[in-house]
Amino acid sequence: MRLARVFHTMVAAVALAASAHALAQNAICYNCPPEWADWATQIKAIKDKTGVTVPPDNKNSGQSLSQIIAEKASPVADFTYVGVTFGIEAKKNEVVTPYKPAGWNDIPGDLKDPDGYWFTIHSGTMGLMVNVDALKGKPVPRSWQDLLKPEYKGLIGYLDPASAFVGYVGAVAVNQALGGTLDNFTPGISYFKALQKNQPIVPKQTSYARLLSGEIPILFGYDFDAYRAKYKDKANVAFVIPSEGTVTVPYVVSLVKNGPNPANAKKVLDFLLSNEGQAIWANAYLRPVRASAISKEAQSRFLPAAEYARAKPVDYGKMAEVQRKFSERYQAELR
Repeated sequence: MRLARVFHTMVAAVALAASAHALAQNAICYNCPPEWADWATQIKAIKDKTGVTVPPDNKNSGQSLSQIIAEKASPVADFTYVGVTFGIEAKKNEVVTPYKPAGWNDIPGDLKDPDGYWFTIHSGTMGLMVNVDALKGKPVPRSWQDLLKPEYKGLIGYLDPASAFVGYVGAVAVNQALGGTLDNFTPGISYFKALQKNQPIVPKQTSYARLLSGEIPILFGYDFDAYRAKYKDKANVAFVIPSEGTVTVPYVVSLVKNGPNPANAKKVLDFLLSNEGQAIWANAYLRPVRASAISKEAQSRFLPAAEYARAKPVDYGKMAEVQRKFSERYQAELR
């Protein structure tokens, strides 16, 4: 009886140790959704090359920042992946900590915080992702203004501009394309008010699967997801850079301040900037921050340079400063 009790105690101790070891090999990410930007492949490669497990997480940028702030006294996340304006806000809220990963010197100066509070891993160009089959013969829209036509009623979707970073980028793109500035969002707000007549679908989180299924035939989104749909998932999806213009924005990662597994998180951030990590982004049709990682094959699947000439960078610091003001106005006038 005593031997059996000792045996069970030993088994329990081994199981507990194994569980603790498994937990110690984790790095908790906020906003690493497997359906977005091919994080599924990236997460697998991280595990294979570093031994660190990154559990998938489907938050958006706004939700991630809000939760990290709420958990400031007892952080749960180890690192986060967000649109650049949320990276800037995370630094202001003192919930991230500096880290300069391997490959730091290869990042252009305007695509990283000088002290390492955030740094770009890839960028995306905003446009229209169009499931051509789901349009059922209707023409592929070529401009922001085309979406106001009655023929597209019920066919348009965009992520919530007051919550998801990609939604906010869409609003900035439309606003600037129609003559607005980061100090004047009236053209953009007026556009979204007019678009309400076409009964748009406005989810809060990633809607890639809904585009593929045809539930949302026209979705404001990034070039990389459209190319992924076309070349990887073999869907009849087109990417349109609207004739009035659009914007290109970086996505960044940050080390969470006082996160439970900083050593593991640093390994992950190092890998994301490694040749292999950057090549995964490039093969997923994103523009990695280290341009040398784009293969000729991946480059050939992008729209021509003449099309991308209509995509412009913006003042990302200013974009972060006015985001809250825009969100409040959007909620007041469109909800």
